Amino acid sequence: MEESIPVLSKRGPKQLQLRTDAIRMMHLKRLPSDRQLRYKNRRLVFAFAFCAPAALSGCGGSQVQPAPSAPSQQSAAAAKVPAATRSWMAPAAKRDDLLYVSNLSPAEVSVYSYRGGELEGTLTGFGAPEGECTDKAGDVFISDARSEKVFEYAHGATSPLATFVDSRQSPGGCAVDRKTGTLAVASLGGDDDATGNVAIYAGGPSGKPTVYTDPSFVSFSKCTYDDQGNLFVDGTEMDGQFEFAELPAGGSELENVSLNQPPVIAGAVQWDGTYVTVEDQGVASEGSTIYQYTISGTTGTEVGSTTLGGSTDVIQTWIHGKTVVGPDASGKIFLWHYPSGGTAYKTITGTGEQTGAAVSLAPR
Repeated sequence: MEESIPVLSKRGPKQLQLRTDAIRMMHLKRLPSDRQLRYKNRRLVFAFAFCAPAALSGCGGSQVQPAPSAPSQQSAAAAKVPAATRSWMAPAAKRDDLLYVSNLSPAEVSVYSYRGGELEGTLTGFGAPEGECTDKAGDVFISDARSEKVFEYAHGATSPLATFVDSRQSPGGCAVDRKTGTLAVASLGGDDDATGNVAIYAGGPSGKPTVYTDPSFVSFSKCTYDDQGNLFVDGTEMDGQFEFAELPAGGSELENVSLNQPPVIAGAVQWDGTYVTVEDQGVASEGSTIYQYTISGTTGTEVGSTTLGGSTDVIQTWIHGKTVVGPDASGKIFLWHYPSGGTAYKTITGTGEQTGAAVSLAPR
């Protein structure tokens, strides 16, 4: 029987995970048998973690609460806050550069001091937080694949500044054009329709987005703007193959781009100031890798790569100057030198099943 990616007839975490796993398993079948085994073993652990928290519905059987994070990773302010459901932020957080990390389990966003690595706050109220992005003011945008929304938070804030509705879609990634402030949202797919899309919010949260689709894509993953306002997005076609496309500045349709070194599993797409970068999430001990490309027309040529040593599966990396941050499936948050990569120079203990990251700079 021909395989296909499941339709999201429901929006529970279990259905979202089944869809993600279907995409990954298609990639997996193309890998050597030893890598397949390591990957399958890791996904069993992930499945248990995903169904654990009682706050998320859609998983059968008994439910357990995740263990609290290690006290050594919490600031004094964090230690005073009960492990409840409300958002909180340390008083000094607004003056610090912050690292935001999305977690599927528990469904919340952990906020760390970017310099020190201490937990400075937690944002709650999400269904399935995924990819993140920031604008030049330091506002953080968090895609929620379950609620069909993207939430915008001011730096260090505990309540959303604005909410963008991605109707009948499951947003998985986002990007903001630094020149215009336009928000782009890449979606995994929608209710009763296996095809994702890219939504452009030029008019802010109250305006109706312009929606773009591509017959080569069944699911979009992550996206980025370069310094000229060109939008780049990756994703997956129906049989699980990697896809990549560009929406040129002022263009009216997505244009497929062929990469001479395509990733296996679509991860973060980012502009590093010189090159368009695309992350291959990797499988188990093979780890994740970032590739740098020059784009000319419909062709992308690899000019370099960054190996993220010690990683097992990073869904979204975040490049910040000469550092790349990677919240890994192992529960650790790694910081590597960029673009040299190799062994991480710093490790932070995470608080959940991590799916996205972004660095927000404090107002200067």
